[in-house]
Amino acid sequence: RFADCTIKNKGGVKSVGQNSLTHTKWNCKYHIVFAPKYRRKVFYGQNRYEIGKILGELCRWKDVHIISGEACPDHIHLFVEIPPKLSISSFMGYLKGKSSVKYMKMENIKYKYKNRQFWCRGYYVDTVGKNENAIKKYIENQLKEDMNVEQLSMDKMDPFTGSKK
Repeated sequence: RFADCTIKNKGGVKSVGQNSLTHTKWNCKYHIVFAPKYRRKVFYGQNRYEIGKILGELCRWKDVHIISGEACPDHIHLFVEIPPKLSISSFMGYLKGKSSVKYMKMENIKYKYKNRQFWCRGYYVDTVGKNENAIKKYIENQLKEDMNVEQLSMDKMDPFTGSKK
């Protein structure tokens, strides 16, 4: 699972549930799923940790709070809290564009992907209301479900902290 990323602002550490802008109180949570081009299975072992670090860093730059996340072999699940000043489409364009460039530089795999198109064009997004706990459990169990369905043997490493699960 992705590590819980806290955001530091001028007043200290932001806690979940105390979201505000100048004249706005907000609670905007989204479940996002996106995949590499052709649904290639590229997130194994150390690659899971590297993509987790990249996505966590990019989210911090935009003041997006990662509540939960999972890097499955062929797709990424994120449960995030996005401020209302950012549209989900502009955030996803930013996240997929910057992470693609950073990941390909780090892994030196640009020749596998033509024209730096690492991610698929689309993504799945759903707003999270009262079923927040169900979404967290779904994301936490997604890798187990994929392993059961596909009977994969992978290194069970947390993609953001690098520790063994």
